[in-house]
Formats: sequence, C-alpha cells, structure tokens
Amino acid sequence: MTVPGWSWGRALGLRGLERLHGYLVVTSRSRPTEAEYSLLVTLVRHTAAALSVAFAHRRQREDALELHRLREERTALQRQLISIVAELGYQRAVHALMADVAASGGGEEAITRALHGLTGLPALVEDRFGRLRSWTGPSRPDPYPEPDPVRQDEMLHAVAREVGPVRIKDRLITLVRPHGEILGVLALVDARNEADEDTVLALEYAATSLALELAHLRDLAEVELRLHRELVDDLLAGTDEASAYARSEAVGHDLHRSHYVVVVQWSDRTADDSFAQTVGRAASAVGMRSLLTRRSGHVVLVADDRPHAHALYEALVRATGTRSGTIGVSALSDSLDDIPHRYQEAQRALDVRSHSRERYGTTFFDELGLYRILGPGNDYRELETFVNEWLGQLIDYDSRHHAAMVKTLARYFDCGGNYDETADSLAIHRSTLRYRLQRIRDISGHDLANVEDRLNLQVATRVWKIVLGGHG
Repeated sequence: MTVPGWSWGRALGLRGLERLHGYLVVTSRSRPTEAEYSLLVTLVRHTAAALSVAFAHRRQREDALELHRLREERTALQRQLISIVAELGYQRAVHALMADVAASGGGEEAITRALHGLTGLPALVEDRFGRLRSWTGPSRPDPYPEPDPVRQDEMLHAVAREVGPVRIKDRLITLVRPHGEILGVLALVDARNEADEDTVLALEYAATSLALELAHLRDLAEVELRLHRELVDDLLAGTDEASAYARSEAVGHDLHRSHYVVVVQWSDRTADDSFAQTVGRAASAVGMRSLLTRRSGHVVLVADDRPHAHALYEALVRATGTRSGTIGVSALSDSLDDIPHRYQEAQRALDVRSHSRERYGTTFFDELGLYRILGPGNDYRELETFVNEWLGQLIDYDSRHHAAMVKTLARYFDCGGNYDETADSLAIHRSTLRYRLQRIRDISGHDLANVEDRLNLQVATRVWKIVLGGHG
C-alpha cells in the first residue's frame, strides 16, 4: 500500500482461527530483505495469535458475565413465580372462604368474623346512614357514636370517587354497592397502619360477598314488602275474609287476632319503599308483629297488638336521626270488616296530633275525647255552619285585615287560658294579647267569661283547626 513519505509499505493481516482481527501497517524507506520480511511475517503471526487469545479471554469473560446475568434473572423470575403462585393460592383461599361464608347463610356477622380472622383487625359493617350493623373484634365503641348525616354523605362521596378501599383516619373503608347502589360500608379498624396488599385483597373479597348478601336481603325484603302491601291495601279498601286469611298465612301473619291500624308520617322523609322498610324494621325491633304498606305521604301498619305509647316513635327517631314524626293509632279492630274504618280513625289521630301544639309523637284515637266526633264521615256542612256561627265574624275580620284573631283565640284555649303561656307561644307581649282578646269580644259579640260561650268558642276553634284545616 502507498503511504506518503515512505517508499515501501505493506498492510499485513492479523488473522486468527475464526476471524480477521485487523491489519498491521509496516513502512520503510527501503525494501526489506527476505530475512527481514520473514521475521516481520513471524511477528505478525505471533501478534495475531496473541490477539486471538486476548479476544477469546474477553469473549469468555463476556460469556461468564452474561451467564451470571441470566442466572440472576432466572432466580428473580423463580422468586416472582413463587410469589405469584403464593398470591394466587391466597386469593383462591380467600375467595373460597368468602364463598363458603356467603353460602352458609351466616349473614353480615359471618362475613365480619371471616374478615377479622384473615386480617387480625376489627371488622365492621355500617348501613349507608352510618349506623352499626355488625362488629367483630376488640375495641368496639359502646355506645356506638351516632352518625352525622352531613359527614356521612361527605365520606361516602369521597370513597366513591376512588378505586378500591380508602383510608379515612384509622379505618380502611370500602363501599358495598352492587349495581352502583350503596347498600352499606365495610371497614377494617387499622389504627397502627398495618394493612398490606393481602389485607386489601381480603377486604375487597369480603365486600363482594357482602354485596351479594345485602342485595339478596334487599330483594327478599322488597318481595315481602310487596306481598304485605298488596294484602294491606286490600284490607284498607275492604276484601274477602277467606282470601285475606289465606294470604296472611302465606306471609306468616295471623289475621285471626284483633288488630290496630297505625299510620306513620315523617315530615322530612318521603313515604317511599326505603322509608317503609325503615318503619318495618323499627316495628320489628320493638316487638310489633304487623303487615305494612305505604300510601301517599304516610306508611300504614296493621298490627296485632296495641302499640306502646312511645316505643315505635323512639325507634324511628333513632333510625331516621330526627324527631319530626307523627304516629296515629286506631281503636281496636275485632274483624277484618272494621279495618277500613279503623284506618280512618288512625288518620284522624295523626291529623289531630299534627295540628296540635306538640306536633310530633304518638296519638291514639281512643284517647282523642272530643276529636272523636270530629272525624271523617261526619257532616262537614253542619260543622262549617257551627264554626261560622261562633267564629264567622272573626274569620271575616282576619281575612279583611290580615289579622290572626281566630289563631290567637285557639292558642289561648290550647294554653288553658294562661296569659303568659299564650303570649309566649304567639311571640307577642302580654298587653298585646289582652288587647286582642278584648277585640275578639267586641268583634264576635261573645263573652269569654260566659261558660256556654267559652265552651262553644273552644269547640269551634278546635273544629276550625282540626276539621277545616284552619281555613275560613
């Protein structure tokens, strides 16, 4: 080869057994002798051999490193496979356990027991309103704290936005919501933050089993409620006795006993299926055996015993979280033919209570006294004539002057003629009350000091308020 500045140049190949390692370029100002060239060739061969050995060593080191890497990779894969097999085995074991629990019919308590056994943490179930349904494990609060509706809704929305269980304070919480409807909350109490992936897995499987359980219970409740409603609707409207007795036996209720009709109304709750189920659970909790239906604005129970004066109301207060409810109870019914009339009595008792000073609580029809003759079925035209005779001038005055003379008179009688109590309830001064009472005497022409006038005025105000709804 030609190299500038040199008259002789050769590129001698450095050949190994398997490959050409490169070239050794040799230049000279004069042509080498045969002996020099032979020596040069020998040196090239030795160099090529040395390079072959060096390359072989390097390849051997690379092969050894690759082998070591492959062995480490194989070891890691083996560990990962063992972990996956173990995890799959744990998943299958948890799934099988929860399936067995669900199949056993043990309900919510069986699920929380299984979850507590798997995790070692206290497990609990709350309904969607935050009331405890089941707890397994130590440190159960006693009494269990009453839920705050606003905070409960905030918590449900916060958990619903996330995928999987959510930690809120010392609890790991997941929603129980088959088909998107929230039926309750399943939680683990994890004060030391010990929950791992296996704990989360167990909680999720338990929530799935619980969702099936609660959905099944809800479906059964809906079927039972529908059967109850159809029977009670027919009883309230009047039905054939033989058919009613047969249908009542089918739902496990004895209609041969005497019964009371109970009407339940809560001012801040719509009388829908959810509220009807709440009333049914509350009635069962206080030992009432009853059939149930719902009407526009209220829920109706046909109970086989006289309800306790306060038990059902207080149970519903606890269930709803509010005291704004009214319950009316009929007189005793000895035959199925009486039930439609008893239903009217229960409505009358509820109506009287809702128009009284203490609107909330339980009222029995057989304790209404005078109001029993002012119930449904009476001649409203005669009642209106009576009211007009005694209160007509006051009603006209109130209408023309936007005053409240009739209301003042009714409240005066409700307070037993007590000036201070009447003034306080109307939020007016005592002297204002005296002025109004004098104006009432002047306008109506009736004397409150006269026994007959006072009795008739009091009855007239009650009829005006209860029967006529406080309208002229």
